[in-house]
Amino acid sequence: MSSGRAPTVFDSFNYAFEGIIHVLRTQRNMRIHFAVAFVVIVTALIVNVTKLELIALLISITFVLIAEMINTAVEAAIDIATTSFDPMAKLAKDIAAGSVLIASVNALAVGYLVFAGQFADKSSHLLDRLRQAPAELTLVALVLTVFVVIATKAYTGRGTPLRGGIPSGHAAVAFAGWMAATYAAGADHRFLISSIALIMAFLVAQTRVESGVHSVLEVTYGALVGSLSALVVFQVFS
Repeated sequence: MSSGRAPTVFDSFNYAFEGIIHVLRTQRNMRIHFAVAFVVIVTALIVNVTKLELIALLISITFVLIAEMINTAVEAAIDIATTSFDPMAKLAKDIAAGSVLIASVNALAVGYLVFAGQFADKSSHLLDRLRQAPAELTLVALVLTVFVVIATKAYTGRGTPLRGGIPSGHAAVAFAGWMAATYAAGADHRFLISSIALIMAFLVAQTRVESGVHSVLEVTYGALVGSLSALVVFQVFS
């Protein structure tokens, strides 16, 4: 902004867009929020939600994005104001991060309330088809997946049996738990329980990637092996 003159309306909008672009470029969480928001809006249009449901989704999305931007601004201001560790500075950052968490949990709850009815019946039909599918098909899929995993492990030569490499054992167990919880849940609560278990499995997979122990590919292989293994067990023994 030039000194000696007040910013014009155009300048104000330009600065605002620069702030949004900066957060998108520098903050991974903001990019994730934007991607999720895009998917949610497109899905809402595809399933033809009501006007009130769309308003609730848009308000929740806006709430999350604003909270993330405020959190980024607070962190930047604190980093400039202090160069040494300050308990109050840490507390301020934690509070700002907590606001993002509250906004995200609220958005998740709103999204579930809006989309649960839309997808519950479809997911139930899919699970019923999986239950009725021949066990041989699942066994073949599992064997092929294991062959691919072994071949990739031999080719890359990375990791040890308990750390790194393909597949991720944590992801395999987490997604096997998701499949088991989905099968074990009653029909009335299957969609809710399956959704929660799937989110937890994704969180486990994310921690393995963020900690640097596994790559996205390794976690994906683990998720496939775990899900297919649990599917085989339930189809054969249930």
